[in-house]
Amino acid sequence: MDKRTEITELGEFGLIDKITKNITNKNNTTKIGVGDDAAVIDVGKDYLLLSTDMLIEGVHFDLSYMPIQHLGYKSISINVSDIAAMNGSPEQVVVSLGLSNRFSVEAVEKLYEGMKFACNDFNVDLVGGDTTSSPAGLIISVSITGRVEKDKVALRSKVEKGDIICATGDLGGAYIGLQVLEREKQVFLANPDMQPDLKKYPYIAGRQLKPEARMDIIHELAELNVRPKAMIDISDGLASELYHLSKQSDVGFFIYEDKLPIDKQTYDTAVEFNIDPITCVMNGGEDYELLFSISQEDFEKLKNHPDIHFIGYAAEKEKGINLVTKNQNVVPIKAQGWDHFKVEG
Repeated sequence: MDKRTEITELGEFGLIDKITKNITNKNNTTKIGVGDDAAVIDVGKDYLLLSTDMLIEGVHFDLSYMPIQHLGYKSISINVSDIAAMNGSPEQVVVSLGLSNRFSVEAVEKLYEGMKFACNDFNVDLVGGDTTSSPAGLIISVSITGRVEKDKVALRSKVEKGDIICATGDLGGAYIGLQVLEREKQVFLANPDMQPDLKKYPYIAGRQLKPEARMDIIHELAELNVRPKAMIDISDGLASELYHLSKQSDVGFFIYEDKLPIDKQTYDTAVEFNIDPITCVMNGGEDYELLFSISQEDFEKLKNHPDIHFIGYAAEKEKGINLVTKNQNVVPIKAQGWDHFKVEG
């Protein structure tokens, strides 16, 4: 009898490693395949970037609190984030939908309204797609193309020992925003007369419902003549993204707790939920901020930027991935980001 291995034994990253380990590229135009935020294709003067993401109802979103227009916006924005993470500019998207019979034409129109808003915000063309029936729930698949000059592409494999590690924006907000939304959903289910109370949490709810790809940072880095050496978007939590960079670049990291960017509303709400705020920052997903490395020479150009934070540095691979606490204790970081295949007990 053939051995059966449960996907949960491997997890998302282990599964990807297993099914892609023997893939070889046949075309010399394929410069980077599996393993980065987007594939890199040589199209002459520039590189073409190609990425895709799938969102499944009940796994990635809950329409009991996710406005369908916001969902449309988010589905485009998270794909743009993959192109941003390559230091590129997005150009086209194709969108495929699986629709159950509980969705009306009007609901689909609202979904596309949100997509069109995002396409306008990020200067992207929606150029096609597919629709089909779904036996249960909504499935959204978006593929995106982008472009980057060959000497400016940022790859996960380009971190070097001594590089400064930077993070944009603030972290943990989307995760703790999800906790608030889930709590309010349970309150509503227990008593439908109780309306969700999100007035106290506008920022973190927005971080979960309508994340913004950081193309603004990509444009600003170009204006400041800073080329990030390696970059990744923070979709599965800071710890997981550091693990990816470490694996691809053969480096270790020292990250400083007192340098981690966290919004006051995220911090206060985490305390309210009895969750360690630093756990939200390290392991909460869906912030879609950018994590990147720069050479020490570029520090002067960025040191006064209000939305770029210098959180640590790259070291030898043997040193591992570490968090330096406020008390100067060095604690190994384990990647515990959100796992799409985890079975809740």
